[in-house]
Amino acid sequence: RVRLAESGGGSVQEGDSLRLSCAASGYGSSTYCMGYFRQAPGKEREEVAVLDSEGRIRYADAVKDRFTISMDNANMILYLQMNKLKPEDTAIYYCAAGYGDSWHAGFGYWGQGTQVTVSS
Repeated sequence: RVRLAESGGGSVQEGDSLRLSCAASGYGSSTYCMGYFRQAPGKEREEVAVLDSEGRIRYADAVKDRFTISMDNANMILYLQMNKLKPEDTAIYYCAAGYGDSWHAGFGYWGQGTQVTVSS
């Protein structure tokens, strides 16, 4: 069973940066797919960025060129570097994990979520 421990988040001003971290444990395979999702008040959860062990990465259009997702493979820690933050980035951010098929099929493991609040 994969377990996820999230950290980072907080309250910042528009234009600031934040980094989220998600430490994964319990992976029984070197094949993985992990990502971040977010949910703003009154809105549905949306995908932010995803990467996998094959080196594939994808971003939501709303965060392209501002956010960078990366993986520390040795320690199985996922990072989301968020730059030039905007008020519309305000949401609870969730780390998600799965195996190779998660790239298309979705994720089976979720973190507890961390709040990101961006003020104008």
